[in-house]
Amino acid sequence: MACWRHLFSVVTPTFNRAHTLERVYRSLQEQSFQDFEWVVVDDGSTDHTRTLVQGWQEEASFPIRYIWQSNQHKKTAFNNGVRQARGEWLVAIDSDDELDPNALYQMAQVWDQVPPALRGRYVAITGLCARPDGQVVGDMYPDDVMDVTSLDMTFRYHVRGEKFGCLRTDVLRQFPFPEDIPGFVPESLVWRSIARAGYLTRFVNQVFRVYHDSNDGLSRRQPAADSSRHALGLWLLSYDTVECCLPWLRYQPSSFLAAAVRYTRFALHLRARRVARPQGRRLTHPLSRLLVVAMWPAGAVLYVRDRVREAAARSKHSVAA
Repeated sequence: MACWRHLFSVVTPTFNRAHTLERVYRSLQEQSFQDFEWVVVDDGSTDHTRTLVQGWQEEASFPIRYIWQSNQHKKTAFNNGVRQARGEWLVAIDSDDELDPNALYQMAQVWDQVPPALRGRYVAITGLCARPDGQVVGDMYPDDVMDVTSLDMTFRYHVRGEKFGCLRTDVLRQFPFPEDIPGFVPESLVWRSIARAGYLTRFVNQVFRVYHDSNDGLSRRQPAADSSRHALGLWLLSYDTVECCLPWLRYQPSSFLAAAVRYTRFALHLRARRVARPQGRRLTHPLSRLLVVAMWPAGAVLYVRDRVREAAARSKHSVAA
């Protein structure tokens, strides 16, 4: 059994974000609960991130560890932070994020309410995000406290929008982001794998994070319009939905039809770019195959639309140049 030094490790992967990183630091300074460390994983920044963090290390009331790695990707930086974490719970916060002043205290309180005999079944405590004006982002949960898997929350209860919380470090180490897949990998792939392993999340209608909308945040959701560039990661997510999440099909069939469309759309992008799909990921269930075949025409249409838009964007750029 691991011997943890802190209740929380706050892990921030960052790349050339010195201009926003102070927002994270100030929100950590204001935390009413202080049993945590801050692990900054620098993914090869060329700005003054190192100097900035070193200055904070000298003045902060909590331990700060700075870990530098050559530029690889956010998923690799996150995995590195998970390996280095000394806290029982891990809070992954982007380099332009802000925690509510009582976020860590509230997370600790929620965990205390879970009976010790049942705690091994849980992987996460997840709450809400709010904008700086206090407006909650996305949907609230149907009940103020819910113990279900993240897949249930997505497909059975149809909850959408940015959410935020903490996850058990020991479980995260068993489910790392796949580093053998180049580029963008949707975070949902990891959370879904954990859910399918049977781990529950305690969802609560409490705000843990102040949401600042940013187009260049390191872990922001990748835009679907950037289809060609992120085709592999988006295809993997579509594959996971139609092949691995079928037990939830009855709750939200429209989402599975849409995933079947994206499966073909991004598969065609991969073929055009001559990018091989990862081995071992084939449609094996008859229903999965039926979904993809039935929605193939729609996927092909969207692929053609993507290519037309990409061509128009290249033409516009060349004219402007």
